[in-house]
Parts: sequence; structure tokens; C-alpha cells
Amino acid sequence: MQHRHTTYTGVALIVAVALTLLNTAADCFAANPHIGIWKFNEAKSKMHAGVTKNNTITYSEQGDRIKATADGTHSDGTRSLSVWVGKFDGKAYPVTGNPHHNAERYSVINDHTAAIQGLQDGKVVWWGTITISKDGKTRTATLYSHDANGKNYTVKKVYDRG
Repeated sequence: MQHRHTTYTGVALIVAVALTLLNTAADCFAANPHIGIWKFNEAKSKMHAGVTKNNTITYSEQGDRIKATADGTHSDGTRSLSVWVGKFDGKAYPVTGNPHHNAERYSVINDHTAAIQGLQDGKVVWWGTITISKDGKTRTATLYSHDANGKNYTVKKVYDRG
């Protein structure tokens, strides 16, 4: 009898380990909550003069990279269209079409939050976090910067899933 109990316990342990590994693998391949089209919600956002308003931001997968396209308007009313292609791995990747910075760096904080930095010629010019709500319907970017005189600025840009 002792032998059968050990065998059943061993099989149960193997099944439990296999299920844990499958769940872990599924979590690794779960959809990135940032992916999709995000539409600017001006009523919920807090901006200041001079900040570019991105009317839509689209995140799409391109192989092992993410492409972020921001389409909006600069403070002078001219169109803004910038594109970033990279990974959320803490390394800086180039941005095209943005006169305020020429690279961005994303780092994963948790399943729904990424740290982000905007860089101009290698120097950080703004930083903050981008958080996707637990229900996946809202994207909130809280961004910080300071001007040449050291005055600090905070911007909160809220987007709804398109």
C-alpha cells in the first residue's frame, strides 16, 4: 500500500508542476495591455501650454518589438506625427518626427505600468509612467519635466481605448 500512495503522490506532483509551468508560459505570452489604439481624453487630462497633444497613440507589435505612433498637434496648431519602434527593455530607441526629443526608453514596472523617458541627444528631457487600467480601457501617462530655469512641470495625459 505504501508504494501506491507514493506513486499517486508523485503523479499528482508532476501534474501540479506541469500545470504551473503551463500557467507561467501562458502569462508570458499574455497580450501586452498597451497594444491598441488610444484616443486622447482632454476632459480627464491635465496639460500646460507648450505640450504636444497626441490625439491618438497606437501601439502595435512588430515581431519582437513594439511600434508606437503618436498623431496629434503641437501647441502652435501644426500636426505632430512621431514614431518609436523598440522594446520595453530600458534601452533608448530612436523617435522620428518629434522636435522635442529623438529617443525614448521604456522599462516594465509591472503588468500594467511602464516607466518612460524622453531623451534629446542622450540627455533625459522628460520622464514618467504610463499605466493601463486593470480593465484595459484607460491609459494614463503621468510625465515630468523642467525648463531651463529649473521650474518643474507635471502633465497627465489620459486616453481611452479606441
